[in-house]
Amino acid sequence: MAVLDDLRAPAETRAERRERERRERYYAASQWTLIWWRFRRHRAAMAGLAVLGLMAFLGLFAEFFAPYGQTTRNAQYLNGAPQWPMFCDANGCSARPFIHGTRTERDPVTLRSRAVPDPDMRLYVRFFVEGEPARLLGFLPISTRFFGVDGGGRIHLWGTDDLGRDVFSRTLFATRTSLSIGVMGVVISFVLALIIGGVAGYFGGIVDSVIQRVTEVIRVIPVIPLYMGLAAAMPRDWTTTQVYFAMTLILGLVGWPTLARRIRSQLLSIRNEDYVVAARLAGARPSRIIATHMLPSFTSFIIVDLVISFPYMILSETALSFVGLGLRPPAVSWGVMLQQAQSVRVIEQTPWLFIPAAFVVLAVLAFTLVGDGLRDAADPYSEAR
Repeated sequence: MAVLDDLRAPAETRAERRERERRERYYAASQWTLIWWRFRRHRAAMAGLAVLGLMAFLGLFAEFFAPYGQTTRNAQYLNGAPQWPMFCDANGCSARPFIHGTRTERDPVTLRSRAVPDPDMRLYVRFFVEGEPARLLGFLPISTRFFGVDGGGRIHLWGTDDLGRDVFSRTLFATRTSLSIGVMGVVISFVLALIIGGVAGYFGGIVDSVIQRVTEVIRVIPVIPLYMGLAAAMPRDWTTTQVYFAMTLILGLVGWPTLARRIRSQLLSIRNEDYVVAARLAGARPSRIIATHMLPSFTSFIIVDLVISFPYMILSETALSFVGLGLRPPAVSWGVMLQQAQSVRVIEQTPWLFIPAAFVVLAVLAFTLVGDGLRDAADPYSEAR
């Protein structure tokens, strides 16, 4: 019978059949599936997501991809220029990438000793080499590094700073610190915004008025003086871990008012809808009504707001660490690394110390693109295309 029906039916091209099946799957899919289908059609957002995924992956496994530790020094190569692997030089070409070794000579102007490339010394690049011991993910001991050079030499892809520390390795560790602070800060602010905004939007009345006055007080507190006071209040004997968690907690505690007001406004607009009133009459608890019936109606928009909040958290940490109000050495983050690039001398002599600034710009741009893609994908009036 199916064969006879196909013979009686008008001819349908292969392209039309694929389009019909695609639309059937589209209308039968769940809300999150629809958001993902729309999001992956946004090429710029997918590119931003790929960049963020790569940065997070390199930062998470920094002990493996970084050739050296974040405090490892090369006293023979202070403020050293980047060493890019090459295949050819004045002495000919090689099938394996290599860098030039260094020799020490005296600067004719400053009369200081400095390391310069030695074109007669080749150090060949190798992968999966033995390096200094470390703990991957904080608990897994490893001594293998992704790349290095033979002959007991050292390679510095992005040069070194004034203490001889490898900029490439420190940038990977800084990426993990800055991104993790952004993630934890957003999570803390989201939980507070969800609770405070949810209570204000659901109950309204005097409860909403009190919460809004408290929110306004927190919003008008000047940020820089607040951070200056908190930075001065932090004990100087605190460890790097304690300062890290304190910094994350501070960013989360002052970052919730904007998202809380958005959640509150959304709940106020739907608190008298029929399905909310029905759940209230059925005896459901307020927490269940908010979490089960009200929040899912605009969850996609909350996710968009969360993604857009990441750049502000990252920029806040970078700016505060840059001016000395955030993380302190030996902790390493993008802001801490940029502290060394505050003089004109750095711009003239060691411009590679500005590489972490490119990571800040790239991360903020990637988060913005992902936020734009999620905003378009979460639009409930978007057509199935």
